[in-house]
Amino acid sequence: MFVKEIQIPTAEEIVAELPLSCELAQRKAERDKLVADVIAGKSDKFLVIVGPCSAHEAAPVLEYVGRLGRLNDQVKDRLVLIPRVYTNKPRSRGVGYMGMFSRPDPEGGENILRGIRAIRELHIGCMKASGLTAADEMLYPENTAYLQDLLTYVTVGARSSENQMHRLVASGMDLPVGIKNATGGSVKGLLNSVYAAQQPQVFKYHDYQVRTSGNPLAHAVLRGMVDGSGNDIPNYHYETVMQLFEGYGEYELKNPAIIIDANHSNSGKRFRQQIRICEEVLQNRRFDADFRRAVKGVMIESFLEEGCQEHDEVFGRSITDPCLGWEDTERLIFSIAENV
Repeated sequence: MFVKEIQIPTAEEIVAELPLSCELAQRKAERDKLVADVIAGKSDKFLVIVGPCSAHEAAPVLEYVGRLGRLNDQVKDRLVLIPRVYTNKPRSRGVGYMGMFSRPDPEGGENILRGIRAIRELHIGCMKASGLTAADEMLYPENTAYLQDLLTYVTVGARSSENQMHRLVASGMDLPVGIKNATGGSVKGLLNSVYAAQQPQVFKYHDYQVRTSGNPLAHAVLRGMVDGSGNDIPNYHYETVMQLFEGYGEYELKNPAIIIDANHSNSGKRFRQQIRICEEVLQNRRFDADFRRAVKGVMIESFLEEGCQEHDEVFGRSITDPCLGWEDTERLIFSIAENV
């Protein structure tokens, strides 16, 4: 049974209410080209998509991306830093913290309209604070239109990567879309998802029949896998990367590119292992030309304070999965820049 609660304005109405300034729109266009050139192999720079597991409140996220913007000035000749401003949170069991879209209403319950406005305000604020445009996760394809004009990179998560609507919406985006392998780890399933996102599609979206031209910047993200007993199995190693890279050729996909997610099942959520994993990825890039052509960047979960909230809330500490702290993150980014 569905009970109608709040009338949600269209994406066009929300964008008009909270628009991007001409200056920030120009900055976004420049950033979009930087990232697209890396995915397309036109640039030798390396992507680092870095930030908290979930952006649960504005103040610590703005502080974090401000620091990242200043750090970017020191590494931008070799790296493209993309803040991870993930305002949605997928849940394995479908309950719990869902992200900023589900904002509490002063009168009780959730208020998704408040959430949509808060997310746009946060992304615009991050751009002003850092000069950087961010990545967010496409958890709810229907909501993507409310944010697409603000983002430089979009991720489709492991629980969503084989969902048809996520693939279809990704095919109509003019941004790089990183599609993660499903938790089962199937390379073929991942290639199928990237293939679908790169093809023209026709489907129903926002009360219209829409037609897309396909997204040549859709690509694969390796985040590790989980076996039938719930054990984490990494898939960032040389063998899996090269198997996936060869699959790009077999499927005749455009712009072969792979991003390594250093956390999740690759690290077993042992957040400090992200440092070691990034080092191994960079070493493989140095010693194998095909691996270097394949791997275009890494994803890192990081926040102001390391770990995750336990009892007392700490400013800038993750409320979901544990993250690297700022000092380790800064050292890691400098190391990536030196060794990329």
